[in-house]
Amino acid sequence: MRLASLIAFVAFAGVAGCTTYRPEPIAAAQLAQEFEQRSLASEEFRAYVVRATGRDFAPWPPARWNRELLTLAAFYYSPALDLARAQWGTAKAGIDVANSIPNPVLQLPFQYNTPNPGPGAPFTWGPSLDIPIETAHKRGYRVDQASHLSEAARLAIGNEAWKVRAQVRDALLALYAARERSAFLSRKAGAAQQIVQMVTKRRAVGENSGPDVNAAVLAATQAEADLAASRSAEQDARAQLAAAIGVPVAALNGIEFDPGGFGTVPPAPPAADAQRDAILHRADLLASLADYAAAESALQLEVAKQYPDIHLGPGYTYDTGTHKIGFGLAGITLPIFDQNQGGTAQAEAKRREAAARTTALQDTILGDLDHALARYRAGLDAVQLSARHLATARRQLDSQAAGFAAGNTDRLTFTQASADYEANAIAHLDAVVAAQQAAGALEDAMQRPLASGAANESLTQQESR
Repeated sequence: MRLASLIAFVAFAGVAGCTTYRPEPIAAAQLAQEFEQRSLASEEFRAYVVRATGRDFAPWPPARWNRELLTLAAFYYSPALDLARAQWGTAKAGIDVANSIPNPVLQLPFQYNTPNPGPGAPFTWGPSLDIPIETAHKRGYRVDQASHLSEAARLAIGNEAWKVRAQVRDALLALYAARERSAFLSRKAGAAQQIVQMVTKRRAVGENSGPDVNAAVLAATQAEADLAASRSAEQDARAQLAAAIGVPVAALNGIEFDPGGFGTVPPAPPAADAQRDAILHRADLLASLADYAAAESALQLEVAKQYPDIHLGPGYTYDTGTHKIGFGLAGITLPIFDQNQGGTAQAEAKRREAAARTTALQDTILGDLDHALARYRAGLDAVQLSARHLATARRQLDSQAAGFAAGNTDRLTFTQASADYEANAIAHLDAVVAAQQAAGALEDAMQRPLASGAANESLTQQESR
């Protein structure tokens, strides 16, 4: 009876130590309200920036926001990163599940005997335990598999963080391009309107014909339309930047942006260095390798399942007046008909699939890298050619300005030269933006920034806020 009391006490203590359920309901209206309240001026975000950079910003918020600060804002608010962090938490919890020891099973058989065969009470009863003991290091293989899956989930945070950083970079580039283009187009549209006025006056005195006026009006109208489209693109870029950060567009009102080097392009890295960075630093490739290691551990587990587990069955039995203490084996699975050949074969197939997936990803990365590097080098050549063309246009404009000041060139010719220069400046801007886009594609292929001034924070450390 003392043994039965002890077993009952242990069972009660185990139930008493269970975790309780705590509800955490969410509502769509509440989530929408929280989103609208997000701000770059919040003190919580400031504390995150201080932890991430190791330096304080006073006053807060800063007067100008560069790419690094906006990237940190995206790391803080991005829902995609929140999801990746939550998935890593789930994967880490899987390690605890894999490392858990199987619980013993309490058995309470009862049998009433009639007629009574013994001198005692006419029943047979007694508690017993079924204690499973895993063999062949099965629990260790499960822990290894869960640990590799957790590592893959952690690396997925870095991969997602790079995507967020790239989205901020692309949005800032679009905003920079739209603003610079608007400035050039504004001056070009102003010059075009002056040309219309001058050509109209000349027609009145018979110096120009109707087609000349129509051509000038058409050019001015096109310049105004291009300016309106550029200003619309600027608003779209602001919305794109807000979406990349994870804040409402209103949170960017009053923010002054620092383009931070978009006007210049860094040199192309050597092909060998770019390939090394892509292979050693791509978070998605490292995560794929972790998935392969998990498949390897899963195969080891399936092989170990060929060896049966042991079930110990200690217990006490009262049998119509006789007290019996048992210490036998509750059961051993005999691998006679199945040596887990099906599970092993499936695990081997999954390992081959993981290896093929990793190889295919690496081939894709190297192919994208070669294409991005060639595109970037071509973009750099186009920028140099455009810069030389712009320098020639600048000299021509300076020459026209000197002639106008000396009275050798009329105002119409000088104004037309000014409009032509702005058109060349826009063409040069387009070449620079195209090169920056190619640089972004190269950075994405390597998952490494080309410029040291870019946000260089370790992306694999973005596990939590």
